[in-house]
Amino acid sequence: MLKILIVDDEPPARARMHQLLADAAQQVELKVVGEADCGVAALHAVERLEPDVVLLDITMPDMNGIEVARHLAAHEQPPCVIFVTAYDAHALEAFDVQAVGYLLKPVRADKLVAALQIAKRMQRGEPRLEALARSLGSSRTHLTVSERGRMVLIPVDEIVFLRAELKYVTIRTPTREHLTEESLTALEQEFGERFIRIHRNALVARSAILGFERVRGRPDADGEGAEGHWEVQLNGVAERLPVSRRQWAVVKAAAKGA
Repeated sequence: MLKILIVDDEPPARARMHQLLADAAQQVELKVVGEADCGVAALHAVERLEPDVVLLDITMPDMNGIEVARHLAAHEQPPCVIFVTAYDAHALEAFDVQAVGYLLKPVRADKLVAALQIAKRMQRGEPRLEALARSLGSSRTHLTVSERGRMVLIPVDEIVFLRAELKYVTIRTPTREHLTEESLTALEQEFGERFIRIHRNALVARSAILGFERVRGRPDADGEGAEGHWEVQLNGVAERLPVSRRQWAVVKAAAKGA
């Protein structure tokens, strides 16, 4: 039996999907385990209900369906996602390439049944959606980390800096730190407009830069003063991060232009 979660921000659309699924149950064994009215609520519902299939609207106010799918793809065994969309033909071609199920609004009963039958044959966790989201130019509004077996969502606009340390990247917000296995390079590619690289191991939010301070170097064994470096002062955190000589001119220019 397929456990199904309905995700749509419009109550009439959710009500119609319930009706369509009631009819589809005559051909596909299924059970609606819940519904959600926004992307964030959908992610929490998936954690709680563990559906096999998510019928996922794309255009939602807090987090669009593409981003929701990207966060779901981070699960060890993500549910099958069937997009419910009014996207244009070019986007639908992208879905075809990635073998992702989609239903055009208004949803037809026969199309829904066909999509569910495909989902029933698929293994959980297929298809993976990261490449699809990138092909559509979708950047996230949140990062996902796993803490104590739970998925934690971190709003990107709350992040002060990202710093690579050994195999992890530290995500620093004004209130706490999180760890992610995503690479600093990939994060820079996705969020380059929001963050700037100040060092080979650190990105800082452009909007969080308050200023810079020159730090004198320690004298060497002969008492000669070593060359100092610049540190960036950041809003919301006490840490001051060093700016590499290679990046100093770029960082200074970006701060002036902010």
